[in-house]
Amino acid sequence: MVQLTEVEDEHFNEKPLPSKNNILLASDDEDEDYTDTESEISNDEEFELETETLYERIAALKDIIPPSARRQVNSSVSTVTSFAKSSLSFSGKALWILSTSAFLLGVPWALAYAEEEQYIQMEREQGMIRGANEMLSPGLAAENKETQPTL
Repeated sequence: MVQLTEVEDEHFNEKPLPSKNNILLASDDEDEDYTDTESEISNDEEFELETETLYERIAALKDIIPPSARRQVNSSVSTVTSFAKSSLSFSGKALWILSTSAFLLGVPWALAYAEEEQYIQMEREQGMIRGANEMLSPGLAAENKETQPTL
């Protein structure tokens, strides 16, 4: 069985001593300023404005905006993007449902309607042909009516 023991760092056990002017973080050597030697601070000689992209310029401006404002902007942008994604997703699904329903219901109805229109047109043509035949031979049509038995 493994037994864990906590090892405390001596640095965290000591309380910082205030220096002159009651400043906690200032060192005794106030002539030395804190510098980060590993930072990416460029010299004036190495800085080339032409090679810097627009994204790099905007990314460098993020330190100007306070963290609370950045969080607020970030949350509002994420809210808008999530709303846009859900709206596009819903509209895409609704469009899919409407289009498949139109194909499944509309196409058979359109075919049946076209067939019915063909029958109606065919009946009209037959009626016109009968009317034309009666006009061309009026006596023949009257004789046919008299000789036909009625049911």
